[in-house]
Parts: sequence; C-alpha cells; structure tokens
Amino acid sequence: MIPNVLSIAGSDPSGGAGIQADLKTFAALGCYGMAVITSLTAQNTCGVRSIIDVPDVFVKDQIRAIFDDINVAAVKIGMLSNADIINAVADCLEEYKPENIVLDPVMVASSGDNLITSDAIIAMKERLIPLSNVLTPNIPEAEKLSRKSVIDMERSARGLLNLGAKAIYLKGGHLKGDIMCDVLAYDDDVRVFEAPRIDTANTHGTGCTLSAAIAAYLSMGESLTDSCGKAKAYLNGALKNSNKLNTGMGRGSVYHGWRGRANE
Repeated sequence: MIPNVLSIAGSDPSGGAGIQADLKTFAALGCYGMAVITSLTAQNTCGVRSIIDVPDVFVKDQIRAIFDDINVAAVKIGMLSNADIINAVADCLEEYKPENIVLDPVMVASSGDNLITSDAIIAMKERLIPLSNVLTPNIPEAEKLSRKSVIDMERSARGLLNLGAKAIYLKGGHLKGDIMCDVLAYDDDVRVFEAPRIDTANTHGTGCTLSAAIAAYLSMGESLTDSCGKAKAYLNGALKNSNKLNTGMGRGSVYHGWRGRANE
C-alpha cells in the first residue's frame, strides 16, 4: 500500500521550497502527499517579499480534517512562523499521535530572510521538538536552538538531543570544503553521512527536500539510518540535476523529479 505523508508548512509560489517542494519529493519517492498550509509567502529565488500567516484555528481544522479521514504514515513539519501556529500543531500531534514526525526548524530562508519570530523559537523548543522523531537543523538553526556555536558537528548533534527529539540530523552544508558532511545522533550512537560537494547555486529548498525525503522513507518502514542515508542520496541527485532547470535569477531550485528522467 502506498503510504500517505503529510506536510505541515508554508507555501512557496516559486515551487522550490515549502509545501511545493515537499509534495514533489513525496511524489518522486512514491508516496501520496498531503498538505496543511501554515503561511502564504510571496517569494521567489531572490528573496521573500511578504508573508501572511494562516490563523491557528484554521491550521487545526486542516490537520483534523486529514487525520479524521486518512491514515497518516508520517508527518513532515516545516515553516511555522509564530507561537500560536506552533501550539496549534503541537495540540493536534498530541491528539492524534502519528508514528513518524520529522521537524525541519525553518528559521531563515536560503535568501537570508527571517521566517520565524523569537517567541516561536521558544514554543518550538517547548512543544514541538519533544514530539519529534527527527529534528533536521542546519548549522545556523542549531546555533539558534542551542545558543552555542557549532564547532564539532558530532558533539553539537549529541548536545541537541537534550532538546527532547529522538534523533538529530545536523546538516553541514554551511561548512566549507569539498565534502558535505551531515551527522545523525540518536540514542547513544552517531552516524556520519558524507558526499562530494556539488558545485551549484541551485540550493533553494534543500532543507525542505531533505526532511521531506526522510519522512517519506520512514513512512515506507525504512530504519532511521537508512531513511537518512537514502534521503541524502536523493537530495544529492536533485542538486546534481538542478542545471536542467531554469527557475530564476537567484538561488534556483533543486530538481525534485530527477529520478524520473535518469535515463534520458
């Protein structure tokens, strides 16, 4: 049976990040994607122009409409820009208790635009992170959550486990070097995922895509480590094939559908 995967996130009209990236990823990996929209953004590859948040009551209505009708194998959470929305999502997750929850703590867009308020960060730490199976921060997000500089990736990933998530997938894309290194910390173990750095400016939506892929693989019954490894491989392919797209003058999108054109 094809698993149903729910994205709770903001909308990106340019299609590279947010809900749009998540749904493309779910489809590419063979899942049935569903979406609860938390914010409407006016953005493109060059930046975010404006944001309209969806009322928290309506966010709850959307989530309940899904869970009251459809079996949800995994939930991926992205942009939640204020504390009211975070509390609404947390209330519903506590009510319905989905098996797999992947939280991407979206705080800053690839363009550098801030996407979350300071009180929302507090609410995320108190309400959502403890409910999550996997937390997927990049280095700037990890530093905001921990209030510490990331000097040692493995130590930082282990330290973030104190926030309450079952596992931390710390993304190292902001580091320099020819090798892209991510670290997965869980229980008493640490796994390192390495891949050659791909020389491309098309990085819009990379964080959304990776976390959505992890959720998709978890929904299929893959183990935590296999889900993370396969998600990283999928993202690497999307980055490598991003030159097939012409998606804007800024940071272009990765190519979510690359596997369907692999033999062309």
